[in-house]
Amino acid sequence: MEQIKVVIAGPRGRMGREAVKLAEETPHFTLVGAVDHKFGGQTLKEAGDFKSEAPIYTDIEVCFQETKPDVLIDLTTPEIGKIHTKKALEYGVRPVVGTTGFSDADLKELEELTEEKGIGAIIAPNFAVGAILMMKFSQMAAKYFTDVEILEMHHDQKLDAPSGTGLKTAEMISAVREEKQQGHPDEKETLEGARGANYKGIHVHSIRLPGLVAHQEVLFGGDGQTLSIRHDSFNRASFMSGVKLCVEQVMKLDLLVYGLENLID
Repeated sequence: MEQIKVVIAGPRGRMGREAVKLAEETPHFTLVGAVDHKFGGQTLKEAGDFKSEAPIYTDIEVCFQETKPDVLIDLTTPEIGKIHTKKALEYGVRPVVGTTGFSDADLKELEELTEEKGIGAIIAPNFAVGAILMMKFSQMAAKYFTDVEILEMHHDQKLDAPSGTGLKTAEMISAVREEKQQGHPDEKETLEGARGANYKGIHVHSIRLPGLVAHQEVLFGGDGQTLSIRHDSFNRASFMSGVKLCVEQVMKLDLLVYGLENLID
């Protein structure tokens, strides 16, 4: 398989560390650089417990100019991820982005940029293949169970709520479900927020606790029965098969793909 030159943004984060390990252990990946706000001028090996001698850059544009990568894996924050994604496309680098928080306007702008540059980009709210199947199964179930609530649970350092996966699940369900308000028509919250967020009549609840990684349960209710579809990621290694798939697939694309579910039959 042809070598793919990779740059990783956010290498010291919990996801970033796993991505560095993935790049080090995948024969057809070559880690040519990393982007971090610290340790510029050092190598990954000098800056932490990594094997790689790839240089660290604080300026992503200098990184692109000097390393000329094929793919950027961005595992930073929503604000930084948006900037990095746009910069990557401007430099002809294919981004694989694991950060969330992209608005419809952001996605439209990036879609136009991929078309202009003729290269692919993947934004994946969740890289866990099991989570993607959970979302797909939920969309299938929503055709038969129109009353549904989403409970997403993550570690207490997560910045966005609801999670990208929770929101994406609600979007996928709403695509096959006629919008309706659930519960009693005269329902009233005696404590604001008790019923969670409301996306086209689907209630989405976010839990943040230490000890959690990434978990989601989609609950369906019908006459005399309920259906629960759940996925649990117990460590960040669970996301790496999806990252690997995205890096390989983005090399074949010339458009923006939002959501790993669009790459899985």
